[in-house]
Amino acid sequence: MVGKKRAPKRGKRTPIGDRVQFLTMMHPGVIADIKQVATEEHRAARDLMEQAAMEFLKRRKAKRTF
Repeated sequence: MVGKKRAPKRGKRTPIGDRVQFLTMMHPGVIADIKQVATEEHRAARDLMEQAAMEFLKRRKAKRTF
């Protein structure tokens, strides 16, 4: 086996800051739209999703304080 190169390990990413992985399933059209917006805004799709989730939670919290 001399000379054979191993393929790099796949599947694990280096954590970014204090973030942890969270998996979900979405309609393929929604995913495509998110990726398109991310590309247009030169941002990562995960950042768009995190922002959307934070805005949703903020609106939900505001509704519940009444």
